[in-house]
Amino acid sequence: MTKKYQSFKRFYPFYLSQHKNRVCRRLHFIGSALVLCTLSYAVVTQHLTVLLSLPIIGYGFAWLGHLFFEKNKPATFTYPLYSLIGDWVMFKDMLTGRIKF
Repeated sequence: MTKKYQSFKRFYPFYLSQHKNRVCRRLHFIGSALVLCTLSYAVVTQHLTVLLSLPIIGYGFAWLGHLFFEKNKPATFTYPLYSLIGDWVMFKDMLTGRIKF
């Protein structure tokens, strides 16, 4: 991953190429869904310390998918902001059926 992307539009096809494995994509989806559930819980119950678990929940599932199924290095380490945006765009694309999971 030596290429520097100047826009998310150019980065996203690369991001998707790093998520070809269906199990990896499912783990990303589960992690993102749990982040939304945890965030909702924290706001509704005012247990804001729960928010500290969000990176572990979100990245934990995703990184397991990359380690055991995709067998590649997560883009987070090279492109942290674009990768975070990519997680949510891919989540949306899976919800809408644009990407199979």
